[in-house]
Amino acid sequence: MMRIPGSSIKRIAKRVRNRIAPGGLILMYHRVTDIESDPWKLCVSPSYFAEHLQVLQKLGSVVRLQQLNQTLENGKRPHRQIVITFDDGYVDNLHNAKPLLEQYEIPATIFLTTGYMQQKREFWWDELERILLQPKTLPEILSLNINGTNHEWKFSSKSDNHLNFPRQLYYSLYQLLYPLSNKERSHLLDQLLLWANVKLELRPTHRMMTLEEISSLQQNSIIEVGGHTVTHPFLSTISPEQQQKEIQQNKAELEEIFGHSIESFAYPHGNYNLHTSDLVRQAGFTCACTTNANIVGKKSDRFQLPRFAVENCNGEQFAKQLSNWFAN
Repeated sequence: MMRIPGSSIKRIAKRVRNRIAPGGLILMYHRVTDIESDPWKLCVSPSYFAEHLQVLQKLGSVVRLQQLNQTLENGKRPHRQIVITFDDGYVDNLHNAKPLLEQYEIPATIFLTTGYMQQKREFWWDELERILLQPKTLPEILSLNINGTNHEWKFSSKSDNHLNFPRQLYYSLYQLLYPLSNKERSHLLDQLLLWANVKLELRPTHRMMTLEEISSLQQNSIIEVGGHTVTHPFLSTISPEQQQKEIQQNKAELEEIFGHSIESFAYPHGNYNLHTSDLVRQAGFTCACTTNANIVGKKSDRFQLPRFAVENCNGEQFAKQLSNWFAN
């Protein structure tokens, strides 16, 4: 594991600390792992994550999400408060992120999607990546009926563009699949598996934590658990009744697992509408995180808390990002 020299950390910390005064900052991670194919740039390597924690440890201002939330509830500015959050509940959060958080004694919140804990399938965007972006020869024509509309894609191995075609197809299909229901989307993924001659598989590198693994998350109290719906939908694309079920069922399932109230929530994909934040509040959550990039100020809406997405970068680059975020 790489370490940043002490003199560099002090210099980095001083530069960042000078810019923290305006408010607080919530950091958004998803995964701590090394994988080759990462189309949405969700992964931070364990070595880089350790460097991030070195920088944050020197700053000495990382708090739990609920501590920042309490600061806002009391009508105060979250002065120099930084929060680490993880979305979804990938197994590398437990095996790679948690040991490092414990080593540096830095707390974090993990927002869990309960519907995938006992499923035999990956998140749909990961399954789509496995079908299209893993090395293999794909058929030259794909025809799908999506939501009543026929779509067809053609490519040729002789074309100059053939190497980029799978990635272009991935993003095109993502846009078409995300508004669909879980059932409709799974049906189309089954068709894609047949088309590509790929077997259904749950990769160890891409699975969610199991029920048993999730139960061990809060040992040593370094991890706070939050809600992230049951099936990870784009909430604005479903009815208020469906949104309510996703939110309330997720909270009830987590509270049954952990035996205490779950108070923090994050909107899947950062997606919500006018009804959603009210439904989150009515369900009994006390705050909710978006994916809108901004500083948390004294008057920030506690059910629309902004977060900055952290990239896969080394400690020096991470510190520069922190400094720039606080300057905005």
